[in-house]
Amino acid sequence: MINVPRLIQKSSLYAIVLVAAAFASLAAHAQNRTPLPPAPSVQAEPNASDSNPPGLANLPPDPNHVRMAKSMAEERNAIRQKQIVDDTQHLLDLAKQLKDAVDKSSKDQLSLAVVNTASEIEKLAKTVKEKMRDGQ
Repeated sequence: MINVPRLIQKSSLYAIVLVAAAFASLAAHAQNRTPLPPAPSVQAEPNASDSNPPGLANLPPDPNHVRMAKSMAEERNAIRQKQIVDDTQHLLDLAKQLKDAVDKSSKDQLSLAVVNTASEIEKLAKTVKEKMRDGQ
């Protein structure tokens, strides 16, 4: 058992619960966002090393290729979004477990399991934040 003042325990718990709630609201907000329009594609200028004749470099992109690329991007986005929602739910569950454990702990002692749960919450919150940043 680790000796920690009760005030520090409660303030740490409230901070972790606040972070978990913030990430949960961010995930909910991210689900409701409208997708951005696709960025215009930039065509490279033909040079001497290209194997295509100069006339073919100005052709529009293949519609099937564009559709497939867009479909793959939407699928990756949907998978990433589902992972964010699942991780956020897990983060909320861990925060509730941590709160219950801190409430059950004695005035001057904090179990190692509580410290490990807080560490796991911190790692998961960082992962969720990175996934949200990668999607922008």
